[in-house]
Amino acid sequence: MEIALEREGHRDGRPVYRQIADSIRAQVATGSLHPGDRLPAIRDLARQLGVNRDTVALAYEQLATSGVVEASVGRGTFIAQRIADAAGSAPLVATLSPLTERLLAFERARPRFGSATDAVPMHSLVPDPSLFPADEFRRVLNRVLQEQGPELLLYGGPQGHPALRNVLAERFRSDGIDIEPDGIVLCHGASQGISLTFRLFAQPGDVIAIEEPTYNNVLAAAIALGLETAPIPMRDGGLDLSVLEQTLARPEVKALYTIPSFHNPLGTTTTVKHRRDLLEIASRFQKPVIEDGYETDLRLDGRAVPSLAALDSTGGVCHLFSFSKSLFPGARIGAITAHGRLVGALAALKASTDLSDALPLQAALAEFVSEGAYDRHLGRVRRVLLERRDVLLSALETEMPAGTRWTTPEGGLQMWVELPPGLDTSDLLPDAVRAGVLFSPGAQFYPDGRESGGLRLTYAMADSRAIRAGVKALARVVNERLSDAPQAARLHM
Repeated sequence: MEIALEREGHRDGRPVYRQIADSIRAQVATGSLHPGDRLPAIRDLARQLGVNRDTVALAYEQLATSGVVEASVGRGTFIAQRIADAAGSAPLVATLSPLTERLLAFERARPRFGSATDAVPMHSLVPDPSLFPADEFRRVLNRVLQEQGPELLLYGGPQGHPALRNVLAERFRSDGIDIEPDGIVLCHGASQGISLTFRLFAQPGDVIAIEEPTYNNVLAAAIALGLETAPIPMRDGGLDLSVLEQTLARPEVKALYTIPSFHNPLGTTTTVKHRRDLLEIASRFQKPVIEDGYETDLRLDGRAVPSLAALDSTGGVCHLFSFSKSLFPGARIGAITAHGRLVGALAALKASTDLSDALPLQAALAEFVSEGAYDRHLGRVRRVLLERRDVLLSALETEMPAGTRWTTPEGGLQMWVELPPGLDTSDLLPDAVRAGVLFSPGAQFYPDGRESGGLRLTYAMADSRAIRAGVKALARVVNERLSDAPQAARLHM
């Protein structure tokens, strides 16, 4: 398949991804490409054309949207058997903002697992629905609707339901965070909290310091808000403090985002000393810290470590909390703790975003927590997750080849696995999907999408039996790829 590009921009203003898509569409129309023909892999075509992989991914996405191609993880991208409007004029494509184009390119680079319904889901951070306390929560929800009536069906204040803020303030204080209910802004999970706190401190063109690797939705949020990121490498003990110091000294860096407990994707937890040193550096350069504690309630073993918010004495930490992983994600309830004028600013940003949260759910959750049902649920969930984590650790020890390394999380839902040198987990993923196991390749946790021998495994959705099967499948794929490596090397000599 031949594609000619005008590198300095097409004469009619078409960006490069549109040139690629239009060229493929034209080859379909002329019969050079036929229904069922397989297109080159995104990585291969990007290398052939000398463009970024995101550019090719965006072109393929546009072709999929217009019905020219069909794509699935593990199989590839094919010319559609029934092509809608491929031979005629191209469908209207609205002009999107550059930020939206960047966000689309980022999203297209994420793996899609829609066709892999039978594989072991060790990629997912969605909690196992069989653990949801659906009946108990429904009874509480029905009761608060009956008792509090129409007032719960109105708009609420931007900070959220007072009863839930009261309950959370009490829990946060028991964890050492000096906060009152008026210092809490409720939000739609930690994900909205990330966007709100980014907007609190930065505007388009500014920079947020992040860990590398980091939670991939943080990268998406930064792109959507027009922010740049300053990656700080993660070491065994946490983010590199010497690089942090250099980074926060830069005036364009407005805040630090960090996950000190049960890091996503690494699963690691930093020491009290590391946390104090981090706070000292941030305070010295007068830079706020956004602490993501979205899995705070899922400690499985080990001694609890005070949060950054609990150790902070300057009011410079905004702490994010969420019920999405510890209870169920459908509630979409999280919280931001802040101090002083930051609280009013967050409330204003929240009001400008969505006016109000769903008061019936917040009121029901306040009752659910205050009557002890949430803590009983946590006890059950922690026992299940501890068993699954230990099964995963044992399976990795038994099945994975020599040279494989992994973290041992004290809590949360995920751990990081580093494969033997020479393997790229993005390239490995299609084989793993065919073998019956899903994982998150390391590339998606880096701002530049670099090749990575790391991957994230979770024990959120899969039970113990499935975890054992999934690790066996992963080990088989890795061993096959390692056994092929010497032969491939000889062929290139």
